[in-house]
Amino acid sequence: MKEDSRIQEKAAPDILIFAGTTEGRELAEYAAEIGAGCYVSTATEYGQELIGDHPGIHPMAGRMDAEQIGQFIKEKKIRLVVDATHPFARAATDNIRTACIQAGVRYVRCLRERGRDLWEKPEGRKPMAVVDSVRQAVEYLKDTAGNILIATGSKELHLYTAIDGYRERCFARVLSTAEAVEESVKLGFQGRHLIAMQGPFSREMNLALLRQTGAEYFVTKESGKAGGFEEKLMAAEEAGAVLVVVGRPEENGESVESTKEIIRRKHTGQKK
Repeated sequence: MKEDSRIQEKAAPDILIFAGTTEGRELAEYAAEIGAGCYVSTATEYGQELIGDHPGIHPMAGRMDAEQIGQFIKEKKIRLVVDATHPFARAATDNIRTACIQAGVRYVRCLRERGRDLWEKPEGRKPMAVVDSVRQAVEYLKDTAGNILIATGSKELHLYTAIDGYRERCFARVLSTAEAVEESVKLGFQGRHLIAMQGPFSREMNLALLRQTGAEYFVTKESGKAGGFEEKLMAAEEAGAVLVVVGRPEENGESVESTKEIIRRKHTGQKK
């Protein structure tokens, strides 16, 4: 875990936010604005860079397991932990929750707005396939023909190599990090079949990529409004592509606004 050295306040913060999402950055900025300050943990240095340089925000980069999180909580005397990691980062959430339980520290899961109403309404919608995992998406795509635009990240990109002719059919859109690009190239995604860009993307950008790749299938995770799901849906409809959606796991948690209120009450010393 690499900790940024820009801690200048007399009193160190006692709030720890696990970010890596738009919501995480928003919560960190809010904590800083009200004077609470916070440590912000991201999985990668790239994620840390996205947090930016704000007084009161102390970013750190590097993945931690439950034991390491527990040690950090103890060392920094953390009293509130906010889990604003990606909806599909299940292992991270499990580690954070476990560490908080063992440390006896309050844990708050901040959930991304689902935006399910965007794709559960059948009227006027193009064909859509909803699956429970990337593995299921691959099994579905094995029985199809036509090009595929993949926007489910590089972590499970290896699963798509099970599709016959994947080197010709599949186009992968991944984060513009050396790690993501190198891993994708090793799997055989090269040249115009590898698109390294930072999202979320506009409808126009999604549409342009669908047309450029000639994709008849567009694979995405249910990323919610903050993750640009609506823009993906609209682009797929306009391009006439089938949207293959990996549904997110059901979770209990707080909205961004209610999480902000929890942070405010923690900072002002108010009861729940």
